[in-house]
Amino acid sequence: MQNDVDQTSNELRCSLAMVFTKDLGVASYRKLLSKFHSSENIFKASAKDIAATENIGAAKAERIKSFSSWDLVDREIKKAESKGVSIIHFLHPEYPDQLRNFDDAPVVIYMKGKITADDANSIAVVRSRLMSEYGRRAAQDISRGLAQAGLTVISGMARGIDTIAHESALGAGGRTIAVLGSGLDVIYPSENRKLFNKITESGAVISEFPFDTGPLKENFPRRNRLISGLSLGVLVVEAAPGSGSLITASYALEQGKEIFAVPGNIGQKNSEGTNRLINSGAKLVLSVNDIIEELAPKIKKQLSLTCLKNKADITSRIEALEITGDEKAICTVLASGSRHIDQILRQLNITPSKLSGILLNLELKGLVRQLEGKKFEIV
Repeated sequence: MQNDVDQTSNELRCSLAMVFTKDLGVASYRKLLSKFHSSENIFKASAKDIAATENIGAAKAERIKSFSSWDLVDREIKKAESKGVSIIHFLHPEYPDQLRNFDDAPVVIYMKGKITADDANSIAVVRSRLMSEYGRRAAQDISRGLAQAGLTVISGMARGIDTIAHESALGAGGRTIAVLGSGLDVIYPSENRKLFNKITESGAVISEFPFDTGPLKENFPRRNRLISGLSLGVLVVEAAPGSGSLITASYALEQGKEIFAVPGNIGQKNSEGTNRLINSGAKLVLSVNDIIEELAPKIKKQLSLTCLKNKADITSRIEALEITGDEKAICTVLASGSRHIDQILRQLNITPSKLSGILLNLELKGLVRQLEGKKFEIV
């Protein structure tokens, strides 16, 4: 057992050494890993064998063989231990399976919290830097619905919709993962420190960047590819042309992931990117059900069990209430999730005026609440 521990420690140290080797890059590391099967074996190999690896050459081989900053590696490991952060190398069993198949998967990931097997069923929620009230409400409703359906919500913990997505998932009792474009000791934005701590208790905060790495502009495209890589699909809530959320969507397309988009006002710049995505084939999302229906074939078992449980809980509450038959019928429709008033009308044989009156009574009783856009949900 001690030998196993030593091997794991050596692999981590050698993996971090690869990270700290100047101008090596993830693509080069994956070429070397494919040939030598571990970071430790790479350092044991001769410069000649390393240089003979595809796209490596003598200069990179020399930088690897002459690496001497082992004190930096050991300080990084000690700092992680002191901060309760796990550094997970590519060959470690806790390295996320969702990332392993990508050629540009990180050599190591830094993680506070825990990623579970269920987190393979996740949706990324991304946005433009600016957030409208419409975008906030859409992100809040959909993220909450995703969490209630048993899906993990992934985002970047940035200001605005990222923050709303994480908070909504946590508020629904769900799991969420934040991917940072900085080291885990550089919380950005700083006002999200409390959110950072909450996420680590009901999910994980991860980064591929070493400690003391600031939120540099060039880090965020790399961050975005991880957000996409960890998810089954990417939901773009608002996006101006050229925004980072569209970069994330392009990564999702390259990785074979589903792309979802919330439609917006054609006169708003922040809606131009999402509307163009829909025009190019992204799934139009009016409610969380549009995402669930699209993903159901892939994760049918988990979704069905979770949704049935949630629906059963609500149904049992409805049965226990002293309400009229029409009120109960409306609550039963809403047990599957929020519905637009027109959707309720289509499901029930009732006049619009009568439906409006019953919904008002249910709101006064504290059983139903109205959302933006004449949508209603069970409280």
